[in-house]
Amino acid sequence: MMLHIPGVLTPEEVAQFRQRLHETSWIDGRASVGPQGAQVKRNRQLPEGSPLAIELGQLIVSKLKSHPLFFSAVLPLRILPPFFNSYEGGEHYGLHIDGAIRTPIGGAYSMRSDVSSTLFLSEPDDYEGGELVVVDSYGTHEVKLPAGDLIVYPSSSIHKVEPVTSGVRVCSFMWTQSMVRDDWKRSMLFDLDQNIQQLRAAYGDNETIVGLTGHYHNLLRLWADV
Repeated sequence: MMLHIPGVLTPEEVAQFRQRLHETSWIDGRASVGPQGAQVKRNRQLPEGSPLAIELGQLIVSKLKSHPLFFSAVLPLRILPPFFNSYEGGEHYGLHIDGAIRTPIGGAYSMRSDVSSTLFLSEPDDYEGGELVVVDSYGTHEVKLPAGDLIVYPSSSIHKVEPVTSGVRVCSFMWTQSMVRDDWKRSMLFDLDQNIQQLRAAYGDNETIVGLTGHYHNLLRLWADV
């Protein structure tokens, strides 16, 4: 399931992020990938574990943990500390798939990557190209969102970032281990939860809605891996 989640960061927060990132130093993005990814990755990123990456990443994670739409869609168990990247001057990232197991710097733990997320920090008009292209069983999807908006998609999807031919594309990206590892089951739970919320808003709580809520939680209890 791919889902656009608007307004994770406010315009004021985006401006603060961009100012801090403009003042920092970037390294070669190939530092965080294996030999296969290094063949197709041409961008820059903040050093993993740098003070700025940790500070901004913690702010993003706190936003996501309290965001009802993100929680409903992703059912997060663990979120890897976010990364930050920048593309300009033709930089790109060719077709690739994210590694199944991620280990943060320091190796305190390892986690399964179920859901990938990209948080856009540049406005679409700030740069040419740079679309996130995700290929799945339903076709090819191009994504270029307003600054502060997030796209989530299964980490099992093949994807790429098109060359940025002018301007600068700045984003944060991260991986989440979900309580429910199967994307199809997460999608069904998300649809059920959203329909329950709409029914509650329209009719309030009643016996039928309580029953549906119980059905949701029993499915989550059956499928959750915690």
